[in-house]
Amino acid sequence: MTERQRISLTEFLENPVVRDVTSNINQEIIERRSYRPPVCNAFKSEYTGVADTDKYGFEIDKESKRVLPDIIANKVQEIVSVDQPGQSVIDAFSKKRVIGIVFSGGPAPGGHNVIAGLFDAAKRANPESRIIGFLVGPDGIIENEYLEITEEVVNAYRNLGGFTMIKTGRTKIDTDSKMELSRNTCKSLGLDALVVVGGDDSNTNAAFLAQEMKADGIQVIGVPKTIDGDIQVRDAGGNVLCAMSFGFHTAARAFSQEISNLCTDCSSDIKYWHICKVMGRVASHLALEVVLQTHANLTLIGEDLANYVDQQRIDKATAAGTVDYTAFGMTLRHLSRVICDCIMDRAAVGKNYGVMVIPEGILEFINEIQVFIIKLNTIIANYNSTHDLDFHSAFPRLDDKLEYLRRLVRGIRKDISLNVWNARDDELFNDIPEFFQEGLLTERDSHGNFQFSQVPTEKVLLNLVRDYLNILKEKGSYKVGIKNAYYQKVLKEDRLDPDYFGPILFRNYGESEYLLIKASIISLKTLRQALEKAGAITADQDVPSCIGKIYTASVPNFKTQSHFYGYDGRGADPTRFDCIYTYNLGQTVFSLIANGSTGQMAAIRNLEYDFEKWEPIGIPIAALMHLEERLGKLSLVLEKSIVDVKSPAFQVAKAFREKWLAADPGKDNYRRPGPIRFTGKSEEDRPITLMLNSVGNSHTILVTDEDTDAN
Repeated sequence: MTERQRISLTEFLENPVVRDVTSNINQEIIERRSYRPPVCNAFKSEYTGVADTDKYGFEIDKESKRVLPDIIANKVQEIVSVDQPGQSVIDAFSKKRVIGIVFSGGPAPGGHNVIAGLFDAAKRANPESRIIGFLVGPDGIIENEYLEITEEVVNAYRNLGGFTMIKTGRTKIDTDSKMELSRNTCKSLGLDALVVVGGDDSNTNAAFLAQEMKADGIQVIGVPKTIDGDIQVRDAGGNVLCAMSFGFHTAARAFSQEISNLCTDCSSDIKYWHICKVMGRVASHLALEVVLQTHANLTLIGEDLANYVDQQRIDKATAAGTVDYTAFGMTLRHLSRVICDCIMDRAAVGKNYGVMVIPEGILEFINEIQVFIIKLNTIIANYNSTHDLDFHSAFPRLDDKLEYLRRLVRGIRKDISLNVWNARDDELFNDIPEFFQEGLLTERDSHGNFQFSQVPTEKVLLNLVRDYLNILKEKGSYKVGIKNAYYQKVLKEDRLDPDYFGPILFRNYGESEYLLIKASIISLKTLRQALEKAGAITADQDVPSCIGKIYTASVPNFKTQSHFYGYDGRGADPTRFDCIYTYNLGQTVFSLIANGSTGQMAAIRNLEYDFEKWEPIGIPIAALMHLEERLGKLSLVLEKSIVDVKSPAFQVAKAFREKWLAADPGKDNYRRPGPIRFTGKSEEDRPITLMLNSVGNSHTILVTDEDTDAN
């Protein structure tokens, strides 16, 4: 036996292998940091210019004209290469600049490459230019907290996920005092330009900053960031200017890999329905991309539910000479029935398992829930403004809040919220589970929005689904199908005639590969009664054990596992698509700044096509803004983009619903997207949603009446 060498722990930790495998740096990180994304054709020249174009028009909001007069006339600007610039162009493009950049809102994969693209372009134009990163979001601007971004800093984060380099925050520069502090910071640092990387609210903030700081000569450029994919820009004619915000592809791929793993698990263990809630409060883009990536059995798209029309109710109302307004849009009860039907259909062919994907904000698309949210938002906003108090601080417990609502009904509190909350509302509200009441009355976010991520959406649906499945189980409708070959084997092993017992036990014996126990047989007692009635056994005989075994196998047990996908996806390392996209966004930002633009959003047109067709542009932010209710009052904001139920991508997902539900004796149709692979070429080069839409753009898809049925 070889004698083992004695070594101290300190020496062991210095072993090259130990040091290598415990290092923060692995080969994937090294390869990511060394990768330099390709650049759009416009950036291959040493100098770029911008060209205003009249090809795109917008419907301008009157309020935008009033409050953003200095940037409202901005046009879409195309970034163009300048091969033979004059000296004045060279001097303007190459002058020394100080550019600040800030991350605002939640992280999204690719943010570091926006900084890298901006840094590389600025330093190439003039090595003495400085890039300043404001720390922890807009608070860094307000409080003058920043980091000098150097080559070493940039290289440490190239192609890596998160906003770790300078962190992020959700503060909004939305008051005169915050605006003045921000102006002072920018002027004290000698900023030529400020870049705001964020979502719809952050780009709205960028527009107001551009307006306020134009007189100071400080340019402001926005960059579209959100994993929800709800920043998509079209002009008034429907022309796509920005097909998707950055970070969406990475988050969707991260979620898809995990959900695909659950597809594999459920089809292996065959006893769970995995309920997967994915981020997306206002729009269901992530849920749509996930189902295209994974072929999950059942995926709910909120925009589709809102688009639902109950034709039977309409016909009934028409015959009665009335109008049934509840026939438009899906109800919570109807949705639970749709889910139950899918679960039952799979169980009938022996598949009492599956994967369901729901967007985080699914309840926002349900009629009666939306009514509750609107009314409660109004009541809370009215209370806050009337009493100059915070509703949630004034009524900290659920019982306190419920009592306040009851007082409104009884007329005790007539000073506010008149005619908003009535006895019918109170009755319906008291019928819903306490945890959901608490969720609906939870504190709103900083914009006055209901926080769906704080409510167990899946629990609301699953409670209704379980209740209805239990009813169907008692009626004998919900059964697990028994494979005929298995039934034959089990009975023959006990030397019983399958063909004799088959018609007694099953409603479809001899007609299907999977056999369904008769609806009247819902317990061992009713099983015995059926056998006695058919003369298969006498009153003093036991039910044959093999028959009991078959019956037990037919009894469904609806078992679920719930999962939430959100923060893990937004913290993932970016896909190659997002790496290239964001690096070119950074290059676009610098071109806009170098050519004097302000109040523009950097974007890449033609993302849905091959990289060779990508075109960097600047989009006027003010032209995109409209009035929307926030915190009980109208405010100018960017409109969020929701799933277009007429889009090719959605129509494809809808066309494959039945196939992916796989409620037939065949195999499931799960797709394995695999992990995010930065190396290799097996990963798609852009979101499937965009690929399908790009193909569909050159076709007219004919949709029949049958295709438009939401079921």
